[in-house]
Amino acid sequence: MAMRKRNPAEPVKTRIRKDDMVKVISGRDRGKTGRVLSVNRTKGTAVVEGVMMVKRHTKPNPSQQIKGGIAEREGPIALSNIMVLASDGRPTRISYRVEGVGVSARRVRVARRTGEPLDKSAK
Repeated sequence: MAMRKRNPAEPVKTRIRKDDMVKVISGRDRGKTGRVLSVNRTKGTAVVEGVMMVKRHTKPNPSQQIKGGIAEREGPIALSNIMVLASDGRPTRISYRVEGVGVSARRVRVARRTGEPLDKSAK
């Protein structure tokens, strides 16, 4: 029987970006906050600083200066389980506002709760 090729998953549309401050709203780390280190759109996950800590057992490898032992690092968390924090420190949904006219027009992420821009360049 011939194996069929699986189509690659469609990238998830997300409003969460790297360096956003987020709060975990469900799961084992509910209530924790942290900065987004990376976002994986194909899997729909994000790695958040200090959240979903997992233990990794590593073998020592002297040629690559790797010490063996048990290392703790962040694991991925589903994008549906985190919310962006507004400047007041409360979780908020995200909307978009078009700023500028014509060629200089650009979409800016805006906190629904406070109405302030979330993007650093827009402030």
